[in-house]
Amino acid sequence: MTDPIADMLTRIRNAVHARRQRVDVPASRFKEEIAKILEREGYIQGFTTLEDNPTARIIRLMLKYGPRGENVITGLERVSRPGRRVYLGRDEVPKVMGGLGTNILTTSRGVMTGRDAVKQGVGGEVLCNIW
Repeated sequence: MTDPIADMLTRIRNAVHARRQRVDVPASRFKEEIAKILEREGYIQGFTTLEDNPTARIIRLMLKYGPRGENVITGLERVSRPGRRVYLGRDEVPKVMGGLGTNILTTSRGVMTGRDAVKQGVGGEVLCNIW
């Protein structure tokens, strides 16, 4: 697999489209940081890291839906890819959907949302946009 982050986002997108309650993703520390941001921003209910087999850890994401079953995650797109990296300075971080969405960046200070990056005055690689 050449892009494990795109694989994670695609699994989430497909599970939301299929109305699943949970989705399993191969684990890494980087993906756990992304899952923490998704939980903190309210896009998922929570996540756990399953370590049944030490060679194949799994992150189990509990997806979130509205009170009438509407999707909380309506859109999810990968911005920076292995073939085309997208780096933005601290003044260039855009708002997603006019501020209704969230972008996730990897910076010199770790993985964070675009709003946090602007507050801390750092730029970085834009991983994805979610709304």
